[in-house]
Amino acid sequence: MRRRELFRKVTDWFSVNMEVAETELHYDTPFHLLIAVILSAQCTDKRVNMHTPQIFSRFPEPKDLAEATFEEVYELIKSISFPNNKAKHLIGMAKMLVSDFSSTVPSETDQLEKLPGVGRKTANVIASVIYDKPVIAVDTHVFRVSRRIGLSEGGTVEAVEKDLTAGFAPELRGKAHHWLILHGRYVCTARKPKCQDCGLQDICNEYKLNNLQIR
Repeated sequence: MRRRELFRKVTDWFSVNMEVAETELHYDTPFHLLIAVILSAQCTDKRVNMHTPQIFSRFPEPKDLAEATFEEVYELIKSISFPNNKAKHLIGMAKMLVSDFSSTVPSETDQLEKLPGVGRKTANVIASVIYDKPVIAVDTHVFRVSRRIGLSEGGTVEAVEKDLTAGFAPELRGKAHHWLILHGRYVCTARKPKCQDCGLQDICNEYKLNNLQIR
């Protein structure tokens, strides 16, 4: 099957079977989503959501977080993965928002990536979710699902992002990011994927390959 046809079939299936596809991180402002996405690195959204209400209440604006001590932030996030680094990044991010961006979360990915704790994936999430930019964030779920289905053969995050950007229409890229994340989180899991529950069996490269090997 040609790559273009594969993207069309994947788009058609998700459009019918996952009409609502959005971030599972809770937030109420762009600044708070940025906090949540930074905290979600190598941590589940569920765990992050358990802690963010208290964090958001304590730090409603960038200036509040910029003025916080390391100890204060660490205490609020100590049960989240890598709390030392994340506490430093959160404070640094808030300070830069105040000093360089008038306390406003920037909309462009190159500006977002200047912020401490913000890499390409986080920048793309913010640009897509908050500002509706036609970019695709590639996390571990997106990377795995894309390669299994056959949307990309790229061996790096950058290569997969390039293939997905070329394959999905600009207006669908933000939604496609969430389609692939949620599919990877609940169906196409890293260990023991639930292939029997997957509606993409007929077009999934890995499923076809595994079935041929079994036969």
